Amino acid sequence: MMRAALALLLAVMLVAPAAAGEAAPAAEDPALEKRVIELAAELRCLVCQNQSLADSNAGLAVDLRNQIRERMREGQSESQIVDFMVARYGDFVLYRPPVKATTALLWFGPILLVVVGLVVLFVRLRRRRAAAEPELSAVDHERAARLLAPGDEAETR
Repeated sequence: MMRAALALLLAVMLVAPAAAGEAAPAAEDPALEKRVIELAAELRCLVCQNQSLADSNAGLAVDLRNQIRERMREGQSESQIVDFMVARYGDFVLYRPPVKATTALLWFGPILLVVVGLVVLFVRLRRRRAAAEPELSAVDHERAARLLAPGDEAETR
């Protein structure tokens, strides 16, 4: 029993260092790193699609962050870098794409779906209500009028 525990402990000690990753290098310029992360947070990871470039660890996201960093070192502004990314990858790379004809469905689609859903709900409820109300014949109308007419209750029974 003791040998098994020691063997297990030895195996864990040998495997644990293999799981550790290489530490990220400290930023040479903290101000530049802050700008890179802020801009990367505004751009979508093209691999993950539900994460920003700042949050993603995908290889492409790392490459794009490095490209942003290099372009900032070259003196390009954030808007120039965003324009480059949009020219290369399209509006999809932006977390907040501009409102234009090609993105209209993206911006107004949810509102359109809610309106269509409300119209369908209204129509169905109206039809259901109409179906629940029975049609009265002339004889039924006459009988209802007699029942509702003021007068001797004995006559109506």
